Amino acid sequence: MKDPYKENMFKANPYYAQREITGRLAVVLKEKLENRGLQLMKPISRAVCKNDIHELIITDEEVGPGDTVQKIAYAGFFEVTSGGVIVKGNQVSCGSTVLGKIAGFDETHLPNHLNIVISSPKRMDGKELGLRLESEIRIKQIGDDETV
Repeated sequence: MKDPYKENMFKANPYYAQREITGRLAVVLKEKLENRGLQLMKPISRAVCKNDIHELIITDEEVGPGDTVQKIAYAGFFEVTSGGVIVKGNQVSCGSTVLGKIAGFDETHLPNHLNIVISSPKRMDGKELGLRLESEIRIKQIGDDETV
């Protein structure tokens, strides 16, 4: 069976509408790395289930699915309270702070957790951002990102 992403079958983002994913921050992290070597998977989306815990990582590099990410800041881990599908380009916020947009996903630590990589103009870790435990995480579709 063919993977439509690996086979470049999609010419545009097929996600027309999606519900917002919510969660609660379970861990605040503080650390940056200059040479992490995260390999973003080719698919532009990942499903997340209620009660799953996943890691949020921020980069200021211009990257997307299939790319390697070197410069990162660890933001934290969140527990999903309302599952759904996360798609490249979705906006991620923690409380009233917009963290950035989904750049892609790394599966280094699966099945334990998924690394969700967020693109932001400023690479700041969770402590620098002033993130607080139990803050609401929101991941939502904004605009109409047509890129695959």
